[in-house]
Formats: sequence, structure tokens, C-alpha cells
Amino acid sequence: MKNKTWKKDASSLVDAFRKKEISPYEEMQNTIEAIENSKINSVCFTDFERALKESKDADVTKPFGGVPAVIKELEPVKGWPYREGSLLFKDRIADHTMHAVDRLLTKGGAVPVGLTTSSEFGGLNVSITKLNGITQNPWKTGRTVGGSSGGAAASVAGGLASLATGSDGGGSIRIPAGYCGLLGMKGTFGRVTRAPHAYMRPNTVVGGILARSVRDAARYYDVVSGVDPFDPSTLVSDGKWEQNLGKSSLKGKKVAVIPSLCDVTLEDGVEALINKQADLLIKDLGLVKVDIEVKPPVLAAYWMMENLVTLIGELGNGWPKKAGELTDEVAMGIMLSEAFYNFKTASITEMRRIEANEEMARAFEQVDYIIAATNPGPAFPAEATKSNQQKDLLDFLKENSLIKTSSKAVLYGARVVSSFNQKIPIYILDEAAKRFPEMMAMGALTMISNVYGNPAVSIPAGFIDSLPVGLQVLAPHHRDNELLDIALAVEKERPWPLHAPLD
Repeated sequence: MKNKTWKKDASSLVDAFRKKEISPYEEMQNTIEAIENSKINSVCFTDFERALKESKDADVTKPFGGVPAVIKELEPVKGWPYREGSLLFKDRIADHTMHAVDRLLTKGGAVPVGLTTSSEFGGLNVSITKLNGITQNPWKTGRTVGGSSGGAAASVAGGLASLATGSDGGGSIRIPAGYCGLLGMKGTFGRVTRAPHAYMRPNTVVGGILARSVRDAARYYDVVSGVDPFDPSTLVSDGKWEQNLGKSSLKGKKVAVIPSLCDVTLEDGVEALINKQADLLIKDLGLVKVDIEVKPPVLAAYWMMENLVTLIGELGNGWPKKAGELTDEVAMGIMLSEAFYNFKTASITEMRRIEANEEMARAFEQVDYIIAATNPGPAFPAEATKSNQQKDLLDFLKENSLIKTSSKAVLYGARVVSSFNQKIPIYILDEAAKRFPEMMAMGALTMISNVYGNPAVSIPAGFIDSLPVGLQVLAPHHRDNELLDIALAVEKERPWPLHAPLD
């Protein structure tokens, strides 16, 4: 059945509404039909009755007035399921709406259709859960969409909706954007409110959308960014992001091209493609290429433990008695953290975060931008949990029930031993980083900007084996507008496909 949804960006859909070329109600009917017939498993809950009702009364004078929007399942919408991709919360209903989502729906005028799939609690860079199964890449069935905003990216690239919310705490917007050929913007930390109930640690998450165009991302900032008293990290916004597009002075700015940022091993063809696209961008904008080294510490294991501290609080009595309902990776991650996280580990984590911050600060003293790959390669098999298929520590621990049972005892023993010698977990984690570098480096291309809090954008850069590849550009804090303008230059000179081949 032919997909009749809007195939351009969300901003042009609003233009079409205002010109009466199509009505919000008609587009909502097309959206519902597309979701019902989709095979990519990117939407895990729908409220078509509400969507149709609100589309009839949509105010198309608003920035996203009448645009069908799908919401990442980690972002609560009052009255809808709030499962966070987990069987543990399969029956939970949200009693509030996330403030950023509320701004998109009220100030922005978007019409909510349903929830998109993510990884469980946003903990992995893929979209595989016991609750929802596997989300497929619309560019090629059987390939991953990444995560954790995987369902959002798949929905936009797959032609189900032109607007989908996402969030990025370690690459969760940029990674799926890269795998699905979309624009993925992670703003400076605090750019988008996380309220209500905004955690004060590890302070890495920034909200956003999976976008087909730069102006959609800028318009989203106009609607959603700005101070929120319920989130003390939020930043002031003048609300002129779209109006100011293309106005940055970029000529003569210095840029470092480091495709394998953080020493991540790239797959065949990626480095060459990133270098080629970087050279074109440098020429287009009159940038000055500078050679520098940027070598922040690998923080994946410490980042994981810091995030799981807040998750343990949310699980409450569900852990450990309902551990079997969690995905193996999340359950083993919690066990590892319980075994290794102590006063000493916490202090070392903070010291290494400072080390990472200062390494990035030194880099941005020398250059204005850093260009890198978004992902190590194009989309890998959909059922896999990481790009590198070699077995690592987590694979070993979850391989079978006997190993799982014995590993629990080993981890408990490690916890007891580490209570007497708190340096042991640091030694074990450092050894794991040496022996299983691919596991510890998962998301390292993107995670560093979450740790440092600087803005970073993934821009479609072309294809390898007919699958999208993302080019990532990093900038210093509060220079989000410059990244949008860099992306705008690419969009104008080398326009990317707005969606995967459909029908």
C-alpha cells in the first residue's frame, strides 16, 4: 500500500497547511494509515482517537501547527503508557507530561500520535527490548537503527511522521540519526529542559528531535528551548534560532578533522568518506584546517555506573527481584555497578570527568570545531547490541544461565572484596578497557560531548553499501547556532535524501 504521508520536512508541511494544500486532519489520516501498515516496528503505542480529534482543531498559525508528532517512549505524556522500554513498567501510566513535550504540543501546536521505541531506559545504543522487540532500519530491513532514539529516527526516515522527539545522553540522537540518514542535533547541556523530575547526575542528557532539515531543528529550539524553573540547568534562549539561520560568521574559523575521535576503530571506508566530506565543507565555508591531538580518557564504564545510580532509585523494589524482566545488558550493567561502584570509584569517576573536560577545553582553545564520524560504520545487524561482533565481557557474562548464575556470585564477591580495598574496581575496569576496548568504547565518538556538555551535530554524509553514514561536528559550549549553520551549508551544497526509499 502506498505511503501517502508528507515526504518533505515538518516546516514545509506547516506551509502546506497554511496554504490549504492539505489539512491537518488529512495528513493525520495518512499518518495513521502509514503506521498501521509499517513493518519496521518503530511505534510502540498509538492514540489515534486523540490524534484525529486534535488534528481537526489544529492551529496552523503555530510553528508546528497540525504536524503529526511521535514521542520517544522515555518522555512521559500524561495519560499514556510510561514504560521506558521495560517489562518492569509495562502497566505504568504517566501522571504528567514532560515539559519539553508539553511546549512542543502547546506552544508548537504539534499533534501527538503515539510513542516510539527506544532501548530499555535509554541504556544502549540500539533499539532492542523484551517489551517491544527489534526496530528495523527503513533503509535496509535487518539492520539496526541505533539508539536510544531509534524508533524516532526510524519513524522519520521511514516516512511515518516528519517530526519525532528524541533525547541524547551518550549519543542517543546522533547515533540513530547517523544510521538513518537524518540530522541529529545535540545542543549545549541545558538547551532543552529535562523537567519535571530532572536528575542532577550525571548531567549529560539533552532533548531534541530527529529532523529531516536544519530549519526543523532550529524551529524546534524556538519552541522548546529556554529557562524552566523546574530544571536549574536550563539556558536562556532568544527564540530566534530559525530567524538567525545562515547568519554565523564562519569564514576563517579553525577546524580539526579527527574521524576516529577518542581512538575509536572505524570500519572500512568510513575514514575516507569523512575526510572527503570534511574537505568539501572546509572549502565551502572557508574554514582553516588545523592538526591537533584530542585524547580524552575512555569513560564508558564510569558513565554507565553514574547513570545506573539513578536507575536503581527508579526501579525501587523491582530490583533485584524482577531482574529477569530486564534485558541482559541492563541487568548485568546494574550488577557490575553494584559490585564496582564505591566511594573510591565515584572519586575516580569525577577526576576522569575533569580530565576529559580539560582535554576538550584545550582542544577548543586551538580550534573552533572538530569533525569526526558519528558511528564506527554503517548500520550493523538489527539483532546485535554493538557494532563490533567480537565477543566481549558482557557477552561472556550473559552467554548462558550457568555463567549468569556464577557471574552473580563472582560480582557479589567482588563487591565484598572492594569494600575492603576500594582500588580493586578501578584496576578491574581499567583492565576491562584494555581487554575489551570495543565494549568500553561504545558510543565514544558521541559520548564525549555529553560528558563535556558541548553541542554536537550529526549531518548526513553519504552512503557505504547503500546505508547512511553520519558526519559529526563538535563546537564549544553555547555555539549551537554555528553548528546549525554548518549543517545548513551541507544541506544547501549537498542535499541529503529526506527519507529512505518507500513503497
